[in-house]
Amino acid sequence: MLIAITAPGQFTAVSSDEPEVGRGYFLEDADEGTNRQGKAWHALVSEYYKSGCSSYSAKCFGDFRNFIKRDLGAGFECFVYAIIENGKPVIKDAPAFGDIPESVRRDPDLKRLVRGRLKSFSDYTKRERMASIDRIIAEMDQNGVRTKKYYEIIEGLNRKEPA
Repeated sequence: MLIAITAPGQFTAVSSDEPEVGRGYFLEDADEGTNRQGKAWHALVSEYYKSGCSSYSAKCFGDFRNFIKRDLGAGFECFVYAIIENGKPVIKDAPAFGDIPESVRRDPDLKRLVRGRLKSFSDYTKRERMASIDRIIAEMDQNGVRTKKYYEIIEGLNRKEPA
């Protein structure tokens, strides 16, 4: 169901289905990432892990999810690194890997201390969510995921949301 707010406390149904009187609804901005996308993403990641069809060397589901977010998702939101200032170690943030001082990137000991902070799926833009979902589906297809649950998720995604 899609509605447009026309004035405070007033709306009009944009899609053919209208809200039912007496039923509660959660309202979310149609221009942002949707709950439906979040549920689909998490279901796909979970099913991919359960299928055993991936080649990621994850020790547990949490590791697997992080590999997927790094490789198929939006990646890192920032980087954390250590640098020596005035003889003392200092932890700093960098928005991108290239923003880390070259002296840290070239020093093998300091480079081992660089860590990326993965972007949370809830912070993805709608475009990042759609691209991430497309990428995981393509990889799952390529790696032969053929479970009943996978096809149920795909079928749910193919149901048209009102425009």
